[in-house]
Order: sequence, then structure tokens, then C-alpha cells
Amino acid sequence: MAESARQIADELRERIRSGELAPGARLPGEPALVRDHGVAKETARRALTLLVTEGLAVRRRGSGTYVRDFRPIRRVANRRLAQDGWAAGRSIWQADLEDRPLSVTDLTVEEAPAPPRVAQALGLAKGEAVLVRDRRFVVEDQPVQLATSYLPAELVRDSAIARPDTGPGGTYARLAELGLSPDRFVEELRARMPAPDEAERLQLAEGTPVVEVWRTAFIEDGRAVELNRMLLDAGVYVMEYHLSS
Repeated sequence: MAESARQIADELRERIRSGELAPGARLPGEPALVRDHGVAKETARRALTLLVTEGLAVRRRGSGTYVRDFRPIRRVANRRLAQDGWAAGRSIWQADLEDRPLSVTDLTVEEAPAPPRVAQALGLAKGEAVLVRDRRFVVEDQPVQLATSYLPAELVRDSAIARPDTGPGGTYARLAELGLSPDRFVEELRARMPAPDEAERLQLAEGTPVVEVWRTAFIEDGRAVELNRMLLDAGVYVMEYHLSS
């Protein structure tokens, strides 16, 4: 009896996890899967697509499907947002990447009227000006995250936050210098499929989902001073949280 796409994907997944198919190895192509499993070409294609969607494999145009060789980024929210990191001038990315190379591309900094969700989160009047920092993060030549930060323009327009390079410790260190040190963060996460422009900017394989994170930074008196919308390639991240009662 011919196997299903799910059964074929399960078998290939086990070969990947066991190390039989190493990172960077080429997976059996559709003709080989058709021959070895007695399935239609469409079934073979769906099996490979399942592995791509799960983030275990990547397609290379004109070459085939390969085991992903990008080491996952372990995003430990508690550690990356710890004050003793950014207050000491370290990037919050150091908690995620250690010595892996990181670059920031497509960086823009501008003032704009606050969108409704942003105005509500920051306690601003409708259309009040916010400073918008939009950028793309690239690790080992692979785009992994888009991020757009919104801050009340009245608070930060004359500070280093309004410059492309915010300096050691980033935005949170500069807020602290303004007497607006964040002491609490709230993150909301949801998984979804990307819009076409998002998939293009992150160079996502077809069928790859993203994780959308909205993070709000609060200061001691309860005011929100930043709203950051992040879009993560779900195939390259492990999300880790440490909770205590």
C-alpha cells in the first residue's frame, strides 16, 4: 500500500534527527520518493513541503531540498531583557547569539503619526507623533527577524534613540539615561502565515510560518515607553521562558 505524505515525512524526519541525514545533506528528490514509496509525485512533493514548513529543510531553486544547516536561535526572553545586560552596554542579542555574526539592514528612523494600536499601547492621543525604528536582523547571512519599535516622539526625538546607531546597550540604555529605565516588559505572541512582503524580506521558503511578537516596555510609574513589533522566522527560533510562582 502506498504511503501517505505524512508517513514519508515522518520517516525522513527520523533520519534527520538520528543524524543519518546530516545538516546540509540533500534529501531524496521527488522521483526517488515516488520510486521507493510507490506514491504519486504530488504526494512526494507534499512530504518534502511538510519538512520545509516545520523548518527542518530548505528548498534551493533548481537544486533540491536540503536538511537545514542553520543552528536554531534560542530566544530566552527573561535573559535577553535582563537589565544587567543592556545597562552594562551589551546588546540584548548577545544573550541569544553569543559570538555568532549579526548585522542590521534596511534600517530607517523617522517620526510618524501613531497607528491606533500603538497610540493605545503608549497612552497617546490619536495621531500623536511617535519615533519609528524599523530594521531587519540578519544572522550568518540569513534574515531571521523584522522589528519595528515605536516610542513617544516627545520623549526621545532629541536623544540618541533618534539616530541610526543608538550606541552601547541600545534603546533601553538610552531610555535609562533619560530617566525612563524600563523595569517591566509584556510580550504577546501569535503564530501566523506571513504576508507576501514579509516573506520576501525574511526570504522565507513557501509555507513557512512566522511568530509575531508585540513587546511593551514599562517604566516604574507604569507608563509604557516603547512598543516593539517583531516578526520572527518560526523555522529558526526556539522560544524559551523561565517562569516562577
